[in-house]
Amino acid sequence: MQRRTLLQAAVGTAAALAAPRFALAQEWPSGPVRIIVGFPPGGGTDALARVVGAKLTEMWKQQVIVETKAGAAGILAAEYTALQPSDGSVLLMAHINSHALGPVLQPRLRYDAERDFVPIVMVGVTPNLFIANPGQKALTVPDIVAACKAQPGKVSFGSAGAGSAQHLALEMFKLAAKVDVIHVPYKGSGPLLIDLIGGQIQYSFDTMTAATPHVKSGKVTAIAQTRAKRAKGHPNVPTMQELGYAGFEATTWYGLVGPGKLPESIAAKVNRDVNAVLAMPDVMEKLDTYGAEDGGGSQEKFAAFIKGEIAKWGKVVKEGNVKVDS
Repeated sequence: MQRRTLLQAAVGTAAALAAPRFALAQEWPSGPVRIIVGFPPGGGTDALARVVGAKLTEMWKQQVIVETKAGAAGILAAEYTALQPSDGSVLLMAHINSHALGPVLQPRLRYDAERDFVPIVMVGVTPNLFIANPGQKALTVPDIVAACKAQPGKVSFGSAGAGSAQHLALEMFKLAAKVDVIHVPYKGSGPLLIDLIGGQIQYSFDTMTAATPHVKSGKVTAIAQTRAKRAKGHPNVPTMQELGYAGFEATTWYGLVGPGKLPESIAAKVNRDVNAVLAMPDVMEKLDTYGAEDGGGSQEKFAAFIKGEIAKWGKVVKEGNVKVDS
């Protein structure tokens, strides 16, 4: 009798341990997993999504596809993802634009950044780089400020879109330096960088992730960076704070989220596996090169970060009276 009781207990324990795995197997998508990116290829969001996606493809033995749905500074991709099945087959590489700036700049958004998504994991936070076409005469912050003051409304700055993180970094610069410039919005960093390299525009604040390969190749010049401390990948580029602009901190961040009814078991698996990816030495090396730091951590940490960003940028938009066409 005792032996039978022990055997039944062992079987019961084994079944209990197997149940979550079986449940996840039933819930986990059988086909490809798509990571939606709201900007064209060549930008920072696309680059980080491809780094993570390639590793998850190997880890899951399942195709992970990076799919572009560019437009409205990442808003269109978020709108699309919010309406997709909550089965893990579609994830969004969320971005400061879609999940912090859009909600405070565009009150008529067709999604709620907190209610309609499940935060999964932070992938990275990057400074923006203040970059220039190398052919410009003014290639230091003091010289650029002087040129802007000498030619009000004539010096051109590109951004990845109206209401984008790069646009708000520019607005912060205009306020701090007390200058007036031309803002030229693009549909992402890719086309912006093409025109900057080609000389169609003069300057930009762009994500370190997108700008770094072109800085390394000499096609664009890095003038300053916009986080309080220098990024590991650009130790010789000064911060705006070092150059006399106290409190100037404008970052871009990226993280995976799923549609709002994503099961906790799936969110937890993706969180665990992406944390493992971010700890891989070759991935860490790439992220350092791009200036993407502070990735990884819990779902709760990422959710709290998003909430804090919405509050912070809401205050900036209100105090700066920043408006974009919705």
